[in-house]
Amino acid sequence: MSRQDFSDQLRALGYEVESRDADRIEFPYEIPVGKMAGTKIKLGFVVQDDFPANPPASGPHITPRLLPLNTESKSHPGGGIHESSQFGADWQYWSRPCQEWGKTDRSAKAYMAFIRLLFETQ
Repeated sequence: MSRQDFSDQLRALGYEVESRDADRIEFPYEIPVGKMAGTKIKLGFVVQDDFPANPPASGPHITPRLLPLNTESKSHPGGGIHESSQFGADWQYWSRPCQEWGKTDRSAKAYMAFIRLLFETQ
C-alpha cells in the first residue's frame, strides 16, 4: 500500500483530497465535535510510502490556525503547537503522534477517528 491508498480511502469517506507534492495531502474538514464544532478548516497530513504500517507522520497540520503556538509544553490539548514549515505560513502543526495505531485496523478511517478525538478533547 502507499500514500495513494491513504488518499483513496479518505476519498471513499467523502473527503476532497488534494495532493500538494509527493508526500503531503490536504482537504477541507468541518470539525464535528468539541468546543470547535462547526469550524471549517483544512487538514494537511504528511503520508509516507509505508502506510498502512505507519500512520501519517506525527500529527495534523491545520489552517487557519486554531490555537496559540506553544512549543514549551508537549501535552494535549494546548501544547506541542508549532509553525508548519511543511505546509506554509498560514498553517500550524499539532505534534500528536497516533500512539494507538497498532491497535487499529490501520486505515484512513481509523486515523480520522484519532483526529476526531483530538478535537473532542480540546
